[in-house]
Amino acid sequence: MIKRSILPELEKHLQSDQMTILIGPRQVGKTYLMNVMRQKLIGSGKTTIWFNLDNQEDKEKFSSQTALLSYINLVAGSKKACVFIDEIQRKDNAGLFLKGIFDMGTRHKFIISGSGSLELKANIPESMAGRKRLFTICPVSFEEFVNHKTRYAYEKKLTDYFTIEKNSAARLLSEYMVFGGYPRVILASSAQEKAQEMQEIYRSYIDRDIRDLLNLEKTDAFTNLLKVIASQIGSLTNVTELASTIGLDQKTISKYLSYLEQTFIITKVTPFYRNIRKEITKAPIYYFTDTGLRNWLLGLFGLIDIPPLLRGHIFENVVFNTLKARTHITSGQIHFWRTKDNAEVDFVLGAPLSPTPVEVKYQAIETPALTRSYHNFLSQYHPTHGYIIHLGKRLTAKKSQSTINFLPFWQLFTKPAVLY
Repeated sequence: MIKRSILPELEKHLQSDQMTILIGPRQVGKTYLMNVMRQKLIGSGKTTIWFNLDNQEDKEKFSSQTALLSYINLVAGSKKACVFIDEIQRKDNAGLFLKGIFDMGTRHKFIISGSGSLELKANIPESMAGRKRLFTICPVSFEEFVNHKTRYAYEKKLTDYFTIEKNSAARLLSEYMVFGGYPRVILASSAQEKAQEMQEIYRSYIDRDIRDLLNLEKTDAFTNLLKVIASQIGSLTNVTELASTIGLDQKTISKYLSYLEQTFIITKVTPFYRNIRKEITKAPIYYFTDTGLRNWLLGLFGLIDIPPLLRGHIFENVVFNTLKARTHITSGQIHFWRTKDNAEVDFVLGAPLSPTPVEVKYQAIETPALTRSYHNFLSQYHPTHGYIIHLGKRLTAKKSQSTINFLPFWQLFTKPAVLY
């Protein structure tokens, strides 16, 4: 199986009295992670109890907090149990239900998972502050993908792999960009099987999340919207234009975009600005949580020879997901920069008073040169550091008081603090 880097953090939180709650897209391995934790607990002699709310017999035990705890106490006896609850979103008012259990002072530890943040976050109110910790489980990262593909031979020395096995690393990057990070897709042995797995993942998402959430009988317009967003990753999104293209009103388009965000399919990136008059401040940009799903929607799934221009957009999406994971750790933020004069920088990290510009280039840069747009940003904001993420080696340039680092893309995850 594929080792997930978040597992040690989850296992550490088992020692906390707080509820451990795993959220994220369908089919990214939440149930797998809970099973791994459960087996380790069983191996160490701990008592565990498992519920899956897709199972009607299990769901019936959730008629009330008292009924559930009575059943758990019956099974566990006098022991403290680790109680695993899968698919908690199937429980109406899940947040209030979990809050009630916690406030009853039970001795048991609860580990909970569910798909779709809308159902979970909307039903887990602020009153649960201090009672739970949310862990977002994402598709397999490129770092995890490389470790899996190399059978963990370079797990503690990935720098050696990328500096020595350059051709192999390039092939893995291409494969990851095309097929993405859903575990079932990665583990499928052929392109045809990968496509079948992705089709099933999307069908499950539509049938079990979107139809339930939006009460849609026909989902064609929803899928068409997602395809349009997939075709313009990294570009400004205009709701009025989308409404005209899809044939829906703007309110519905905005609602669908919100659902896509809250069910972890896409992520919205907002503009960075200080001067509202000169910089575009309304239209956002969207990136996909998984590039494989994006390519599948556009009929590019399995095409290793994707045109260079399209590869640049996919690479930018992969870098964004990596930055998002890193900035989440440091409570940072990611924005983009656009001006009405068409100057642009792909990403701006950090607070407005200390911005860090990041440009992404799907090429190996040999000489440290900067674009006019990048120069404009440096001249206007005078950041201490700036970064160009590319396919080549590390280079450095100096612009006034700004140090610009040209980073090989793989250093984003082999050195987590490299941008800070």
